[in-house]
Amino acid sequence: MERLVEEIERSFAEVEERLQDPEVLADPRQLADLGRRHSRLSDAHGLAAAYRDTRRQIDDAGEMLEAESDAETRSYLQGELEEARELLPQLEEQIRLAMVQRDPADDKDVIVEIRAGAGGEEAALFAGDLYKMLTRYAERRGFRHQDLATDPSEAGGFKDVTFSIAGDGAYSVFKWESGVHRVQRVPATESQGRIHTSTATVAVLPEAEEVEVVLDPRELEIETIRGWGPGGQSVNTTDSAVRVTHVPSGLSVVCQDERSQLQNKERALRILRARLYEIELERAHNELDEERRSQIGTGARSEKVRTYNYPQSRVTDHRVKVTSHNLNAVLLGELEPFTDALQADDNRRRLQEASA
Repeated sequence: MERLVEEIERSFAEVEERLQDPEVLADPRQLADLGRRHSRLSDAHGLAAAYRDTRRQIDDAGEMLEAESDAETRSYLQGELEEARELLPQLEEQIRLAMVQRDPADDKDVIVEIRAGAGGEEAALFAGDLYKMLTRYAERRGFRHQDLATDPSEAGGFKDVTFSIAGDGAYSVFKWESGVHRVQRVPATESQGRIHTSTATVAVLPEAEEVEVVLDPRELEIETIRGWGPGGQSVNTTDSAVRVTHVPSGLSVVCQDERSQLQNKERALRILRARLYEIELERAHNELDEERRSQIGTGARSEKVRTYNYPQSRVTDHRVKVTSHNLNAVLLGELEPFTDALQADDNRRRLQEASA
């Protein structure tokens, strides 16, 4: 542990020194990378300082106990010594965890895409419920959200909706929402009172900075088109909707929510940049396309990360077997029990891998 603490102190000092280098300050990519590394090391550096303080307390209390003869003082010192000895292994585990390889995207803002899956109009309504749940959760955590692209359904839900969430560590919080969400409830249109099962898919993409994904204008096809609304009716009196296609990858994004072509173009480019960044991350891990498919699956009813059972007011996360019996609270954005359990499970797995 002493060697690891020394390494943290050395790395932190090195990053702080490099952040003062004029060459680094003039290079946006280097500056962004070092800024993220500094942020990650700051937590580990604080834990390392606490570790050193605790070790000193143990040594000092031990020395004072040997020299002290007063019973009351000895009792006090003994308590201090035991408390410090109990704290030390906790700090050691936290330090190991802080230095385990973490997801390089954890500190980033995110772009969330929700799409109706199996279940027709009921699936679109459920997609709308998930949108409200996730944006409320963002507000609870102090994050900011902004709608980027919407395709509403006639009944008031969404065929698909894309929005951004910005804030420190947004991806580390919202990445657990990726996957197929399944709902079991009686649709408003069901006259026989039968429970239906529908799905919606959620994909959480780390938002790339412009210095990380540079879009070559020569590789982009940008078209202005007429916007549409539920049922296909026009929602704009001018051709302000924008479709941006990245020719090499074939990825295409349409944004129509703003009346300004420029604003719709900027939103489409943000979404496109995030999708391309995700592909680059997957390629780096030799999982091109596989990881995205594992995130959102096919939308079939049998694929699920979480089930929302309305008749029993029950929400179950199938990855960590955590269940809440307060459906209304979950839909209002109380997702902390699931996020905390998923993060703890990931921490345990990463520690096991690091020690293997």
